Amino acid sequence: MDRAVKFYTQTLGGKVLMRDTGDMKDFWASIKVSGSEFWLVSPEDKEKLELAYSVFTIDDIKAGVADLKAKGVKFGKGEKTGKDSKVVGPITYDSFGAMAFFKDTEGNLLMLYQSTMS
Repeated sequence: MDRAVKFYTQTLGGKVLMRDTGDMKDFWASIKVSGSEFWLVSPEDKEKLELAYSVFTIDDIKAGVADLKAKGVKFGKGEKTGKDSKVVGPITYDSFGAMAFFKDTEGNLLMLYQSTMS
């Protein structure tokens, strides 16, 4: 939990809103990143959810990717999602928006997303 909290606060610029200091200290923490609160919860069993991931919506995906890369975050290579999609490095551009995937220190899949919808 300490490693995950450090990633979300120091690397992604979040803030710890709440974290127990007793027996539950390593079970959960409430974090706020870019105006959104979410909870980090340690699983009792290391089950793997194949399609679950968290999405951070941002206004400028190029700047977001560059900022996180400068902080040591490694992005996966972008992948075509359809015949009209375009890949530039880790970013995939589609008619509905742009996306880039990376993992946190615990191996959780995360996505930066910039919408083209107004």
